[in-house]
Amino acid sequence: MNLLLLGRRTAMGVLAALLLVAGFWASWGTAQHVMLGDSRERGTMRVARCTSDACVGPYTPSSAGFQPRERVVIDRSIAEKKGVRIPVAVKPGTSEVVRTGGPGFLHAWLPLGGALLLSAVVVAGGLRLPRTAWALALAGGTLLTASFATLAF
Repeated sequence: MNLLLLGRRTAMGVLAALLLVAGFWASWGTAQHVMLGDSRERGTMRVARCTSDACVGPYTPSSAGFQPRERVVIDRSIAEKKGVRIPVAVKPGTSEVVRTGGPGFLHAWLPLGGALLLSAVVVAGGLRLPRTAWALALAGGTLLTASFATLAF
């Protein structure tokens, strides 16, 4: 019986850790462009047109050495209207941009917020650690709420 309990706790611990690592990894693809600004191309994008999944517009770099672009693409998850200028960072080698600043930072970490919520369920149910589960759920919920609030308003 003790061996089954140990096996269940080990499996649930590995599952919770896997969820957190996957959430971090999914977030890092975008977050690195927002957080690491050493030699990254940054500037502003003017929203010209939006479709159901993306917005496009011209890009103006904020520092010398980079060229303006006629068309860059950003995910539709932004809540901006036509003509609004938003700060962005260009993904190297592409015409894709990600939002920078506080809203961009929070939006980049959305997958981690979801992973925190999912791992809270695993920790509560599988590991029987309710306080840890509440802390994970509170952190994930706060991250998701803050991201929504900064991008929607």
